[in-house]
Parts: sequence; structure tokens; C-alpha cells
Amino acid sequence: MTGDDVPEAAVDPVTTVAADLAQDIGGFIRTQRMAAKVSLRQLAERAGVSNPYLSQIERGLRKPSADVLAQIAKGLRVSAEVLYVRAGILEERPASPVRDALLVDTFINERQKQMLLEIYDSFRNENTASQAGTASEPAGTRTSGASAPKSSADEASAAKQSAEKPGAGRPAITDSDPGSSH
Repeated sequence: MTGDDVPEAAVDPVTTVAADLAQDIGGFIRTQRMAAKVSLRQLAERAGVSNPYLSQIERGLRKPSADVLAQIAKGLRVSAEVLYVRAGILEERPASPVRDALLVDTFINERQKQMLLEIYDSFRNENTASQAGTASEPAGTRTSGASAPKSSADEASAAKQSAEKPGAGRPAITDSDPGSSH
């Protein structure tokens, strides 16, 4: 064993993962900055962070907070969600054309995008849960108070039955009616 070798037991997996994420987010920010043809100094100014701090983030020496990532996202004109996922702050969500359209929309700000995404996700989750609930019910039963939509045959049958009843279609007169003549 040389002086450079570190026993496996001494390597902290949490520290290793955190360092990898910091390197990954830093490299991603650098790639995005270069693709946008923005200098380090320009991005630091746009994001409201110091030039040396941004340089350290890009080199993987610092792991930025969610607030700093949001500021950098604004400076790069990308979604903060993309940076959050890269940094390991958020879980990656399944691809969706609605989500993609919201994330690239330049007419709404990051806060509005996040709110719309939360609403959209809650609707999707609600619909997924209700679809799972209806799929497991036996045919012809419902657990909610809503009735099944009637077919035209059902409506015709109901109309025929009410027409056969005496006084059907006319309001019943009771003692409490003001128009009653007693």
C-alpha cells in the first residue's frame, strides 16, 4: 500500500456522492453558460453572485444552495427545476409535453412555473388515483354518489314509464300550495 492509497473503509459514500453532485452541477452550469455564450463574469453579475464563488461552483468546489441555483437559472435563462434535478435537490419527473412547454416559456417567471407545475402534478396524481380506483371496481358499481350516465334507451324507458302514470308531467297540488282552493 502506498501513501496515496486510502483504505475502502475510510471513504465516506455520502461525501463521495455530494462531491460528485457538486461536480456534476458545476459542469452542467459551465456547459450551459458556454452554450449561451455568456462569460463567467456576466453570469455572476446576472445571478447576483461573486465571480470567484461562481467559478468555484463550476469547478465543483462548492455546492450551491437552492436559492443560488435559482439565481443562476435566471441568469442562464433556464428552468430552476433543471438545475435542482441536476443538483439532487429534486427528483426527476417523467417527461411531459405540458411540463416541457411550461419550463421553456419565457413569459412566466420561475415562481409561476413552479406553481403551475405543482397544480398540473396534483391534477395528474388525482386522475391517476381515480382511474386506479375505478379500474378495481366491479362493473356497474360506483363508490361515489354520482350516477352513471344514462343511455338513450334508459331515458326512453323512463319517459314511457312516467307517461303511463296518472297525473305524470303535472305538478301535484297539496294543501300547502298557495293556489289551492280549499
